[in-house]
Amino acid sequence: MILSRTYAPEDMAGCLALFDSNTPRFFDVSEREGFVGFLNDQALRWPYQVLELDGRIVGCGGHAVEADGISVALCWGMVDNGLHGQGLGKVLTEARIAAAWATPGVTHVILNTSQHTQGFYARFGFETQKVTPDGYAPGIDRWDMVLKLE
Repeated sequence: MILSRTYAPEDMAGCLALFDSNTPRFFDVSEREGFVGFLNDQALRWPYQVLELDGRIVGCGGHAVEADGISVALCWGMVDNGLHGQGLGKVLTEARIAAAWATPGVTHVILNTSQHTQGFYARFGFETQKVTPDGYAPGIDRWDMVLKLE
């Protein structure tokens, strides 16, 4: 059974293992330091979740209301690379979209992702706003996407 719970500082090693399992295809090694910084600070202040399966962290991701008050940004979502295609990313994404729907005044969800996962998010209704070749690192393009909540 999949357990979803709030991130705690002792989850850092498990979340970093997820990041490492998705490097270099989905994340560049240069992004790891930024993820560590996020886990040390923002993950403790924003709604950041971990997914556990049989006591092991297999996914993580969060969201935050942007300063404009009408946007929710999805951040640092990932699933253990060996478990892709088993529905864990869907569970994580649906939970974050549901949280956006439940936030008063929010009209859309934004995210940035790579060419490798943009199709996954498009299935939820996210539309591409901008593509930046090599936006994260050489060979990893940045796709800025939005989902309008209506």
